[in-house]
Amino acid sequence: MATPVTSLLELGMALRSRELSALEHVTTALERLAADTHNAVIVLDHDRAVAEAAALDDELARGGWRGPLHGVAVGVKDVIDVEGLPTRAGSNVLADAPPAAADSPTVARLREAGAVIVGKLHTHEFALGPTGDVAATGPALNPLDPSRITGGSSSGSAAAIAAGHLPLTLGTDTGASVRTPAAMCGVVGLKPAFGHLSTEGTFPLSETFDHVGLLTADVHSASVAWDILARPDGTGGGIQLPGVAGVRVGIPVDEYWRAADPVIDKTVAAAVERLQAAGAHIVEVRTPMIDELAAVYSPIVVGEAWATHGKWLAERPEAYQTGTRERLMPFADQSAREYIGALRTRRRLVPQLRAAVSDVDVLVLPTTRLRPTPIGVGEVEMGGTTVPVRPALLALTLPFNITGWAAASVPAAASDGGLPVGVQVVGVKLEERGVLRVAGALANG
Repeated sequence: MATPVTSLLELGMALRSRELSALEHVTTALERLAADTHNAVIVLDHDRAVAEAAALDDELARGGWRGPLHGVAVGVKDVIDVEGLPTRAGSNVLADAPPAAADSPTVARLREAGAVIVGKLHTHEFALGPTGDVAATGPALNPLDPSRITGGSSSGSAAAIAAGHLPLTLGTDTGASVRTPAAMCGVVGLKPAFGHLSTEGTFPLSETFDHVGLLTADVHSASVAWDILARPDGTGGGIQLPGVAGVRVGIPVDEYWRAADPVIDKTVAAAVERLQAAGAHIVEVRTPMIDELAAVYSPIVVGEAWATHGKWLAERPEAYQTGTRERLMPFADQSAREYIGALRTRRRLVPQLRAAVSDVDVLVLPTTRLRPTPIGVGEVEMGGTTVPVRPALLALTLPFNITGWAAASVPAAASDGGLPVGVQVVGVKLEERGVLRVAGALANG
């Protein structure tokens, strides 16, 4: 099987120079996805992808070039609509879903920029979980260690990048679902600021917190893809120069932000030292409101999810995976008072959090409290303490869905030489390009 090119920089150059044809690249991606052993793939759009790749080759031969995604194979999480393919969201509830009538706006933008959508990828059922091992099609397997979780809920999107099948995938992130699988699989994940990418054509989990995001193998590729998605005229060229000299980097020091795995904290500390050596100013910040703010997450997310799923749960509870059903059912009796109270607490505390970190440009912290855990395991022992897996994969990312700030996870080599650690960069004063610039300095350190 042909060796893939996963860097959008290298791939774009090879495709534009016609050293590699779009048809060759897309065919290789389809072959790799068809032979995937990580349960990352839901359905392939083989014939359409091949036809589009051939047409893009012809377009390039006539002098037409749409930019660095011209002829690039892309996969899409199976909660996002792709014209002609069903959106099943990892659930038997939607086993008979008809093909989507239209692409979601983000998918449409990718096609306009020359990307070839090759298929739909595994998701944790209805995007309601950070592990990636609860779905009608079974668990996704981590390419770094197939006995361990990919993270979720954009499980297939991260696995397809980590396995080298694709250079770019789309995911969604409501509390962790791009950044956590990126951390678990050792790839780059970007959650843009809330509303910067449309969620139209995406099966909702929580309209209050849902974000569409992207995953790539490296930060430069994420920057190229973001530039194209963020602007109607984006060409992949609007990428900031590298460097963090003068950037004020906040390090949250409250107990809430501490990892359960001490290797994670050590690895993030080393990453911060690299930023300081590169000219960044390091500032410790305290967030005394964080526990109260984080507590609003579940009443809002699962309360909104119940509004979507309550009727189906009453009619067909057996169609849901056990873990999903058990997560939703306690919210059947949540009162409007509790839900609205959580929204009001959010409105009160987000400005307090912003004020607490107002002296910095970005925050740098772990993406997760744990590295990849064994599939199906709900708790692990860490330093003599029992750590529940799901909360440990959500806690450090969900605050930035509550605030809506841009955030990215970038992999770092673990201090013990084991599975990689996700380092999270969160925009306070910087938006996506600035976040990726800091992430790039971490990746290149």
